[in-house]
Amino acid sequence: MPLRHRFLTRKGVRLHWEVAGPLEGSAPALGPAGSGGAGDQGGKPGGPRPLVLLHGFTGRAAVWRPLLPELARRRRVVAVDLLGHGRSRTVAGRPQPERYRMEAQAEDLLAILDRMGLERVDLLGYSMGGRVALHLALRVPERLGALVLESASPGLASAQERAARVAHDEGLAAFLEAVGIRAFVDRWEALPLFATHRRLPRRVWQRQRRLRLLNRPAELAASLRGMGTGAQAPLWDRLARLAVPTRLVVGERDAKFVALARQMAARSPQIQVVTVPGAGHTVHLEQPEAFLQAVLPFLEAHGAEAGGQGAGGQGDRALAEAGPGG
Repeated sequence: MPLRHRFLTRKGVRLHWEVAGPLEGSAPALGPAGSGGAGDQGGKPGGPRPLVLLHGFTGRAAVWRPLLPELARRRRVVAVDLLGHGRSRTVAGRPQPERYRMEAQAEDLLAILDRMGLERVDLLGYSMGGRVALHLALRVPERLGALVLESASPGLASAQERAARVAHDEGLAAFLEAVGIRAFVDRWEALPLFATHRRLPRRVWQRQRRLRLLNRPAELAASLRGMGTGAQAPLWDRLARLAVPTRLVVGERDAKFVALARQMAARSPQIQVVTVPGAGHTVHLEQPEAFLQAVLPFLEAHGAEAGGQGAGGQGDRALAEAGPGG
């Protein structure tokens, strides 16, 4: 599928994102690289809203490409390299963790939407990207139509947990800076969280690893220090005020995040949980067809064409009958 690459430089960093899907109008004129361009604006009036995709830690926009033939079939898709990943990085000097914090990255995302002329979008975030997506939904609900969180959390509730996680992530960042990207990726991929990746087809696993190895150690280290789970303000107490219809997708083999998802749903009537059989933490990679089945009907039910704004919808009923629980 053809991709348009876009860049924006702001506040000392260069941001990169990829755009896929139908162009606006029959013969749009794309703007120059580095700008949104007329052809990158939202779809036809009344059509599906553009969908913004946010990857997890060590990922990049390209991780979503295998799913784009379905995700971008009828809507514009904007896949962002979060700061510290892919081609989004500090322009000059050493990366400063403060610039990589959740609040700053939310501002970056809003700047990207504004540059593209997108007033309202749907948002899908995986793991770290899900934490960013949830933060944005609570901060500017008027900019979102629907929210999909994959294996995501609202952060750590207690100060003690956050302090321990900050210390842990500092150790990881120091290790990364000392040994380089390959040894770090070896350690990252050996985490119990990714044990289910051993069942992936070899070509899928190799592609995932290759994309991880393309990241820069100094950038990932700044992301760990600035955007780690311990560094962010917890969002648990704000879930009751969530105003965006939300689907939370988790893999049944990811016990920790299944439990977190149920706790989150208990705090917000907007959140529906879908548990995908046979998947671990990275549902979109391990069970891509089931992931799409969990996402696309939900987006259609809450899209401009469907006209619905509640937490239900025909697509959700069909999905529930297909078997996912939670």
